[in-house]
This record gives sequence, C-alpha cells and structure tokens, in this order.
Amino acid sequence: MNIKKSVLFILLILVIDQWSKIYIKTHFVLGESVEVFSWFKILFIENEGAAWGAKLSDVLPISDNIGKLVLTIFRLFAIFGIGYWLFDVIKKKASNTLIWAVSLIFAGALGNILDSVFYGAIFNESYNEVATLFSDEPYGKLFYGKVVDMLYFPMIDSTWPSWMPMVGGQNFRFFEPVFNIADTAISTGVGILLVFNKRAFSKEEPVSTDVESTTENQDSVNE
Repeated sequence: MNIKKSVLFILLILVIDQWSKIYIKTHFVLGESVEVFSWFKILFIENEGAAWGAKLSDVLPISDNIGKLVLTIFRLFAIFGIGYWLFDVIKKKASNTLIWAVSLIFAGALGNILDSVFYGAIFNESYNEVATLFSDEPYGKLFYGKVVDMLYFPMIDSTWPSWMPMVGGQNFRFFEPVFNIADTAISTGVGILLVFNKRAFSKEEPVSTDVESTTENQDSVNE
C-alpha cells in the first residue's frame, strides 16, 4: 500500500466523519435521539473530555478550561506522532495490514482533533436549539471545541434480577457508550493490531536471502 492510497483512505473517513458530525450539529438539539432500530439509535451528545467523557480536571487540581486545553494540545502532539508512524511504516514498506491499521487510527484521531480545535469557534451552543455552522456567537474558541458523538447501540436494556447483591433491581444497559465514526476508526485500527498482530508486524525475508539459500543447497547437493 502506497502513501497515495493511504491518504485517499484517510480523506474518505474524514469526510464521512465530519459530514455526520456537522449534520447532527445542524439538525439535532443536544440530547435529541432518533430510533433507527430497537438496538440502534442516533443520540446527539457532546464530549468535552477524553474517552468515555473523562476529564483531566477530574483527576488533577485544574479547571475544566485548562484541562480541555491541555487535552487538545496532547491530541495535537499525538496526531503528529501517529502521522510520523504512518509515514515511517509506508516508507519501510511494512505489511498492508499494519498500514491499514495505522491509517485508521490516524484518520480517527484527526477526525476528533478537528472537533476539539475548531468546533468551539464555528458553532453556537446546541442547548434547546439547533446549532448554526459559522455562527456569529460561537460557544467557545479555538482549542476548546467539544467532540460530537451520535452512534448509540443499547442492544440490551434491562434490569438486574432483584436477588443479585449490590446491583439487584438497578438498570442494566449494554452497550451504553455513545461514539462517532472517528472513534470507530480508531477502535477498528487498534483491534486489527491486536487480533492480527503477527500479520501486521511480520517481516518478509529479502529475496536475496532466498537466492543465497537456494544456491547453498545446490552446492551441498553437488558436493
């Protein structure tokens, strides 16, 4: 896989990711949902933190604004690191499995960083109203945007049996996290690396080595 194919693949994921987010922001009020199937809903939420909504301010003695800025800057450094990794594996002609996986991770990370960097400066709030793109009254500024999530799969929505200790009678829902296309790309890329680890990081023997081995074997037979 060459760099041209990788870039086109990344751009395709970015277009789908950003189109879906912009559509949700400009057509849904925050918290609004649409049931597609009983096990799949479109639910508009915004994530100010990292994965699962975690915030740095929850673990460090800093304000939410500072935590958000630090997280966005960290994501920027991470995207440069992943980008270098992708360029390096393509340059070294690594396995296609590895290149596809890193391309997915890079595309997903870039998709979410666009939200974090720009959305606060181009959208107004979504509370009780549908947001406007390039609003005159944005809800934040550069580096303070919120990541848009909308894919929700409550495949099981039930209640724990009353006889179970600690959780009896409480609501049980699987799968509860709400995510987006970018998150899906990252998870898929990481999943490929975990499941197909040997294939992704395999190193093919150089042709010259095989030729030399064959020559040595023929010499042994001749002797």
